Amino acid sequence: MKRVSKCSFLFAAFVSFLLSVGLWFLGEPEVAKLQGIFVGLWVPSILALGNYFVPCCECDGGEED
Repeated sequence: MKRVSKCSFLFAAFVSFLLSVGLWFLGEPEVAKLQGIFVGLWVPSILALGNYFVPCCECDGGEED
């Protein structure tokens, strides 16, 4: 599997955050807050997934590819 850049996970988390805020404020009033919270929960999940797939440089011998 190709190594994925840490920036791609940060970008995905930021987009998820923006989508969450957009849904919260611009969505239908009945369900907007629930949708915003649901999408907002993706942010820590995406960041955790990024930490799993992009290990820190201390874990793999001190050098990055």
